[in-house]
Amino acid sequence: MSPRERSDRTAAADALCVAAFEKTGAPVTGLSLVAVGGYGRGELAPYSDLDVVLVHADDVDPGEAAEQVWYPLWDSGSRLDHSVRSLSEMVSTAGQDLKVALGLLDARHLAGDAHLTLQLRTTMLTHWRREARDRLPELRDLVRARHELLGELAHLSVPDLKEAAGGLRDATVLKALVATWLVDVPHGELERRRLALLDVRDVLHGVTGRATDRVAPEHWADLAPGLGLDGEAAAQVHVRDLGRAITHLSRLTWRRVESVLARPTSPRHARTPALTRLAPGVALSRGEVVLEADARPDRDPLLLLRAAVEAAERDVVLAPPTAARLAREAAPLPDPWPPEARHLLVRLLASGRGLLAVWETLEETGAVARALPEWDRIRTLPHASPIHRFTVDRHVVETCIEAASLIRDVGRPDVLMVAALLHDIGKGGLTEHSVAGEPIARAVATRMGFEPEDVERIARLVRWHLLLAETATTRDPEDPATVALVTDCLVDPETVTLLLALSEADARATAPKAWSTWRAGLVTDLARRVLAAMDVDAPAVDPQPDLPVPAAVRAGGFDLQVEADGDGARVTVLAPDRVGLLADVAAMFALQRASVRAARAWAQDDYAISVWDVADQLVDPAVLRQRFEAVVAGRIDPTSRLRPADTAGLAPTVGVRPEASRGATVLEVRAADRPGVLYLTLAALASLDVMVRSAHVDTLGPQAVDVFYVQEDGAGALSEPRAAEAAHAVRAVLGGDLSVLTPPDHE
Repeated sequence: MSPRERSDRTAAADALCVAAFEKTGAPVTGLSLVAVGGYGRGELAPYSDLDVVLVHADDVDPGEAAEQVWYPLWDSGSRLDHSVRSLSEMVSTAGQDLKVALGLLDARHLAGDAHLTLQLRTTMLTHWRREARDRLPELRDLVRARHELLGELAHLSVPDLKEAAGGLRDATVLKALVATWLVDVPHGELERRRLALLDVRDVLHGVTGRATDRVAPEHWADLAPGLGLDGEAAAQVHVRDLGRAITHLSRLTWRRVESVLARPTSPRHARTPALTRLAPGVALSRGEVVLEADARPDRDPLLLLRAAVEAAERDVVLAPPTAARLAREAAPLPDPWPPEARHLLVRLLASGRGLLAVWETLEETGAVARALPEWDRIRTLPHASPIHRFTVDRHVVETCIEAASLIRDVGRPDVLMVAALLHDIGKGGLTEHSVAGEPIARAVATRMGFEPEDVERIARLVRWHLLLAETATTRDPEDPATVALVTDCLVDPETVTLLLALSEADARATAPKAWSTWRAGLVTDLARRVLAAMDVDAPAVDPQPDLPVPAAVRAGGFDLQVEADGDGARVTVLAPDRVGLLADVAAMFALQRASVRAARAWAQDDYAISVWDVADQLVDPAVLRQRFEAVVAGRIDPTSRLRPADTAGLAPTVGVRPEASRGATVLEVRAADRPGVLYLTLAALASLDVMVRSAHVDTLGPQAVDVFYVQEDGAGALSEPRAAEAAHAVRAVLGGDLSVLTPPDHE
């Protein structure tokens, strides 16, 4: 009944205004009474103001009507927001004040000269469209400032239905953006949510007996019956879902506005949008990730994750129609997932701030539930503790964003990111959430295809994700029993390191002050004590098998073999050992844009053997050989082609681990996984005449974790100064400084 009641309230207010105008005896030309803002849209709540303007033509004096028209409205008990302006004054004020301009876009005729009202509306719309490119940046700044000040409707403990992000004000702004003709918004979606939020405000006015837009905690139970919902929790979920949906539409539309403003205004470019291929089946068009024309979602179960990763890592829009189509048509992932699916999910989770908008699109289109049906347990679930600034599901996404900045600190970023995703999955029931979450996390990690030991590690992290923080702040770290409590639960050093990162990410996502210097110091100190008690040793290096050496290799050539391996390929390269050999092989893969998942290299007598696992199942051995020969002959300069294009984000880390080997120096390199990382690292070592005796290369989600056992050519481990020099050189080239590299010598 709420829409009909709003219509009845508007009609009654209109009748009052018409009668008041007629009572003045004012002329019927050159003077009109106009409703603006929410009243202009016909959206009066029970205690809303009547926002009206008496407009007169520039050559018409409104006379006594300028005062007399308001008295009957005041006498009726109506709350008034009123003014008297000439048409030119209206235009001038709107040009100076964005809020006035937005209100006049909804101007509606009440009484008097209808042609004057029409002239006002037409003039306002014309000016708005003509000046949109100049005015939208200012409007964007106003919207951002309001969001930062008031927070999000979906997550506030006392949400503001009008002014918070995702509230009625944003819905009005979206309609104004559509009126510019520069962008569009799914009208049906927006209008459905906007009208439902108006219903909530109507009921709130009835419950409180006054004009208010803020829903206090004690109001939820009283709102439910008026909204036809079963209880306080259902009312919260309903309102927060509406806010979430409008917030998503707002963010999406503003990204489109920014894309439009950044584009040239040439009509030719508008008619022929560029389509840039990003990955198989996925392309970029006008700042949005879309599907290629020949993409077949029904035959490619990885297409959804691939599209999401490209959008999140590039921090661009995942087009909602694309996400909706993928959610509807994409082939289901097998159980267990293939390694590439797991790899893509980890890349998505570790994409940083770009994850939020993409995840919201996946949620709104139902795509998250396809890959992770357990997500519905926590979707829009409010936190019981007021310290949390977000609902549970948004908190989890924020935890992933925070954890993405910590992947350099752990050996298994893939485990960290999935644990961050699942750490609160047990909330929403009567059982303590970490206890309830453990079996759920175990089942999800198994379905994702993790090895059994990693499944147990993820489950253990979920079960004990509060352990370090709670123990550090409530127990004496000097007491051996405190350390024993943690070691009994976490079992191994890797899990301790992962839990330390998860604890920090969880706290930072909770509230700005939840990871204070004091708390961080306590938790980190406890983790160090636990690691010391576990007496951490360096992992042993697995012995490598001897392989037969072909005659061509003994004669000074090389041998390259490719075999299919699951959803990728394994490439084995044998050649006479020399400084720079591995750099040349790495360049071969990087120039071919073959994604290296893992690699192992070792020396066998005077020969070097390397085995490379790549993501592309269709790598052509003949093409690889040609690439390798061109690199070795100097016909291609890999350095110029593989120069880092973007060194923003997490800085690479290079550590020297003297305790890890007696006969060699061990360098551990962690950097963003991108084409050329491995080549640049190996080229930096070769430029210093450092031999790589063994290499252990892994790609874990978005991070390359590479360990190199290096020696002096014909000698043993590097001296401390040489090790420091090697570490500095690798760190420099990965950071974009290629001055340390010298042209390779293949003689």
